[in-house]
Amino acid sequence: MSQIDLNGLSTEKRNPETMNLDEMEIEDILAVMNREDEKVVRIVGGVLPKVAEIIGFTTESLKRNGRIIYIGAGTSGRLGVLDAAECPPTFGVSSEVVVGVIAGGERAFLKAVEGAEDNEALGAEDLKELGVDERYGNRSYRQRENALCNRSVKVRCRERMQNGLHFL
Repeated sequence: MSQIDLNGLSTEKRNPETMNLDEMEIEDILAVMNREDEKVVRIVGGVLPKVAEIIGFTTESLKRNGRIIYIGAGTSGRLGVLDAAECPPTFGVSSEVVVGVIAGGERAFLKAVEGAEDNEALGAEDLKELGVDERYGNRSYRQRENALCNRSVKVRCRERMQNGLHFL
C-alpha cells in the first residue's frame, strides 16, 4: 500500500497562531480561538453558492429515495456518525436514509484507531456493505442515487475517508 504525503495538507500542519498555546493566558487563548472561528465564517461565506448546490442535489436525491452518507476518519468521522444518529429523531427519517461511517468502525468512535484511514481494504468493505462499488455507473437511477459521491465513485477509498463529508 502506497503512502500519502500529508505534509501539504493544512489539516496536518500546526497552526502558527497556537504554537505556544501551553504558555498563553486564558484570555489570549480565547482571542486566538475567536480569530480562528472568524476565518471559518469568512471562508464558508465565500462558498455559499456551492453549499446551496450541494443542498439542492441532496434534497433532490432524498426525494428520489437516495441517501446521505457521511464518511470520515477521526473527528470528521465521529461528527458524521453523530449527525447521522440525530437525524431519525430530529427529522423522522429512517436510520438508513442518513448513514455515518467512521474509519476503524464503531470502536473508533470512542477511541482512536490509528492508521484506519489508510486501510483501503477496510474502506472498500465499508462501502460494499452500503451497496457502493466501482460499478455504480451501470446501475439504475435509483441505485445510482444510493451510490456514494455521485461524480467521484472511482476515487480511492482512502481519499474518501480523508475528505470527510460526501452527499448523495
